Amino acid sequence: MGEPKPKSTGVWPTVKPFVNGGASGMLATCVIQPIDMIKVRIQLGQGSAAEVTKNMLKNEGFGAFYKGLSAGLLRQATYTTARLGSFKILTNKAVEANDGKPLPLYQKALCGLTAGAIGASVGSPADLALIRMQADATLPAAQRRNYTNAFHALSRIVADEGVLALWKGAGPTVVRAMALNMGMLASYDQSVEFFKDSLGFGEASTVLGASTVSGFFAAACSLPFDYVKTQIQKMQPDAQGKYPYSGSLDCAMKTLKAGGPFKFYTGFPVYCVRIAPHVMMTWIFLNQIQKLEKSVGL
Repeated sequence: MGEPKPKSTGVWPTVKPFVNGGASGMLATCVIQPIDMIKVRIQLGQGSAAEVTKNMLKNEGFGAFYKGLSAGLLRQATYTTARLGSFKILTNKAVEANDGKPLPLYQKALCGLTAGAIGASVGSPADLALIRMQADATLPAAQRRNYTNAFHALSRIVADEGVLALWKGAGPTVVRAMALNMGMLASYDQSVEFFKDSLGFGEASTVLGASTVSGFFAAACSLPFDYVKTQIQKMQPDAQGKYPYSGSLDCAMKTLKAGGPFKFYTGFPVYCVRIAPHVMMTWIFLNQIQKLEKSVGL
């Protein structure tokens, strides 16, 4: 325990959790982007996963599955950097306050909620750009924004709508992130303890098992909020300039009235297939990055 002490000073130990979190999230996004695109199109009412995939290939080509990738990477560079880094810092502080003892689940959940709120606040502009780029092809030609990349989208939003528009839909984004990270981060830490200490799993099995549990709970906790967030961020005014929803609560109430509670779980299988592997790969990449850093003395 005495050997790592000298490494606890300086800038790197402080920024390391943030760098590792962002890198692992960006690597996972490169793999999962096509599934994320299909998920958004399903939520926008374009049909089943098979129908969306077939129509996208036929009408837009394979490259359409990676539309918005720059925004997705920017989102991970901000959102995941902030949330995983914050979670690591928060849990370390909580363990210190707990005299080095493992944290109970409720404390992990609170750390996850807080980290999710921090990450979403930082990453909301990139998230808005990503949603708009993914939804653009579904709009009539006259209404399309035709953003070329994430930075073009952000600059256009600022120019056309003002700086504060970058945080349009930030309320539901933050709430959704808090729910997702409560499910993702707390369940992962708890599962690692269970698989490693109670079942005696090895490192690879522990990471894989805990990542799977983490992915499922992240999806189950966050989809209702993700559905509302997507509806808010992609809405367009009608001919009279009126928006379909006045806010996230109005959207939630109208959705509940029109389709019942299960309407919020529209596209859940695809959403789960998208969220769970991304969560799993984020943890797996993070584990590999940490092992690599350890091997080179970082």
